[in-house]
Amino acid sequence: MAEHPLATLRLGGVVVAEYDDGAGLDPVLAPRPYLHPVRTLGGRAVTDALPADHPWHLGISIGVQDVGGTNLWGGPTYLRGRGYTACGDHGRIEHAGFSTLADDGFDEALRWLAADGRLLLGEHRRVRARLVAGGWELQLTTALTNATGGDLALGSPATHGRAGAGYGGFSWRLPATREPFVHTTHTAGEQGTHGAVAPWLAWSDRAAGFTVVVTGADDVTRADPWFVRVGDYPGIGSQLAPRRPVILAPGRTVTRGFRALVADGAVDDAVAARWAGRSGG
Repeated sequence: MAEHPLATLRLGGVVVAEYDDGAGLDPVLAPRPYLHPVRTLGGRAVTDALPADHPWHLGISIGVQDVGGTNLWGGPTYLRGRGYTACGDHGRIEHAGFSTLADDGFDEALRWLAADGRLLLGEHRRVRARLVAGGWELQLTTALTNATGGDLALGSPATHGRAGAGYGGFSWRLPATREPFVHTTHTAGEQGTHGAVAPWLAWSDRAAGFTVVVTGADDVTRADPWFVRVGDYPGIGSQLAPRRPVILAPGRTVTRGFRALVADGAVDDAVAARWAGRSGG
């Protein structure tokens, strides 16, 4: 269970996710709110948090490794020519209130803060859950607005020289794998799916008895490459800054939206494609 729960998502009386404020985490983890545990309707866990290999991986969360020089992802910071380095440059993302809060979701305001407490970004986050054929659907939209007086760069290890490591934005740490299989509409495996631009990405684990399918909720989000790890750790996400940083002028906003199908057992590709092709409710 969440240590500091802000919200609990329930569908038909079943708890499918808890939302933790992350406020008590070590500063090096870039404290931030996150969804964990997230479960299938049958009770199977589909997230992990604070794993020993990458303790800054927090269930389903939103973070960016370089926000104008502040690490809001957690862990070491990737520096050009030096690699991953402990820099003491971690900020935090704070819950600032709900405008709506119900069993099936919430609308939330958040503050992205630098290590010295300066406000870098304001965020509006919308989370919804609903029952769908074969399981339940999670909807998550994040809108990040530059709250500084100048241009603000949102970067990644890729923008600092580590090719293929454009992670940032939406991130999903999965539980320890037993029989993982990850694929898109046309590619499979870590090498085939990492960096692919595809309408949906599916992760299944036959032994663990669950499948999750993720799709972008709009054309802009679907244009971002997927981020996939299987060998080093089980994780998927989207690459907000795969090659160049996202530059936000003062007061400007970048928005990304995602939908996820959370199912017990296997999900046929045709079913995944039909679900991904529908708009969220």
